[in-house]
Amino acid sequence: MLKTPKYLPSISLIMPIETKMGLKTELSYKLKMSVDKIEDQLRQNYPEEKATPVLKRLRKLVSELKYDTHKKTIAIYVSPLLEKVFYLDIPFEEKIIIDDSFEIRDLIYSKKQNQNYLLTILSGKESKVFLNMKGEFIPLTLNVPDKIEAYKNDINEKTANFSDESERKEILLDKFLHFTDNGLTAIILEHKLPLFVMGTEKTIGHFNIITHNANHVIDYITGNYESETTIELQKIMAPYIAKWKKAIQNGLMKKIDEAMSQKKLAYGIQEVWKASTEKKGKILVVEKNFMYPAQHGSNPDVIYKYDENLNNSFYIKDAVDDIIEKVLGSGGDVEFVDEGLLNEYGKIVLIEYYEFI
Repeated sequence: MLKTPKYLPSISLIMPIETKMGLKTELSYKLKMSVDKIEDQLRQNYPEEKATPVLKRLRKLVSELKYDTHKKTIAIYVSPLLEKVFYLDIPFEEKIIIDDSFEIRDLIYSKKQNQNYLLTILSGKESKVFLNMKGEFIPLTLNVPDKIEAYKNDINEKTANFSDESERKEILLDKFLHFTDNGLTAIILEHKLPLFVMGTEKTIGHFNIITHNANHVIDYITGNYESETTIELQKIMAPYIAKWKKAIQNGLMKKIDEAMSQKKLAYGIQEVWKASTEKKGKILVVEKNFMYPAQHGSNPDVIYKYDENLNNSFYIKDAVDDIIEKVLGSGGDVEFVDEGLLNEYGKIVLIEYYEFI
C-alpha cells in the first residue's frame, strides 16, 4: 500500500456471494441496496462535489463485477484516488465501512482468528448442536428428533423377545445416535465447518462406530457436559481450540517443508514479492504483525527496505499488505502464524502452485 495523503470519502463494501445459477439477480439486488445505503450516507455527510465522483467509481465497479468466479466474498474499496476489488475464498458477512482505511491484512487476519466450528453434545437422553460463531454459541436444530425417547416405541416393538434390558438400551442408543449423525450430516453440509463432539466415554464410543462424519471431527471431548451453560462451554473448549489452532500451524509448517523440498517455496520479503508479482502464489504464510516498509527497485518485481533518510513521501507503507493483495488477486490464500515461527525463512513464505503429495 502506497503511503499517500488520506482522501475522503473512502468506502469499503464487503459482500458474500453465491455463484449458483439463479442467484445472480438476488446478488445484484443486494449490491444495489448496499450502494443505495452508501449513497444516502455520503449525501448526508459530504457535499455533492466530493460524494458524486466516489459514487460513480463505486457504481462502475459494481457493474463490472464477475459473478462466475466460484469465490465466496467480494471486497470493494473505493476512494477519490484508489479502487480495488478482491474475490475471496473466505466467507464474510455483509459489511459497509465508510472513511476508515482499508487494510486487507486486518480483514483476513480477523476472519482467520475467528475460526467458527460446530459442537455437538451427546448423552444417553438427548443431543444438542451449537454453531460457534465469533466466540458465541448459537443453538441449531437437527432435522431429526433430538430426544432418545422418540425412538423408544420402535425399539420396544423390534426387541420384544429380548430379555436382556441392557441389550435393549444399547440398541436404542445406537438407533438414536444413528439418526443424530444423519442430522449432523445435513448441518455440516449447510455450514461447511469442522465438528467437535462432547459426551461420555460410552456414548462417544458408540458414536465413533456409527458416524459417517468422522472426517469432519476435530476432537472428541469426554465427560458429562449436557447441563453446562454456554459460558462454561467456552471455558471447556478453550484448550481444545488452542490445540486445534496449533495443529493448523503444524500442518502449514509441513506444507512449507514439502514445498521447500520440491523447490516450490519463495521465502524472505524480496523473493516473496517477486513470486507474488509473477502470480505464482498458492498459499502465503506470514507471521502476524510482520510489516516491511519498502521502496521500489528498477523493476516492478524488485523492492528494497525503505530508507527513512531519503525522506520520500511515496513509498510502500507495508510491502506485506501489497503481497497479500497480489496473492489474493491471483487466486491464492493467506495464512498467519505465531511470531518467531518463520524466523529461519525471513518471517514470510510463499508456497507456489504445485500438487502436494
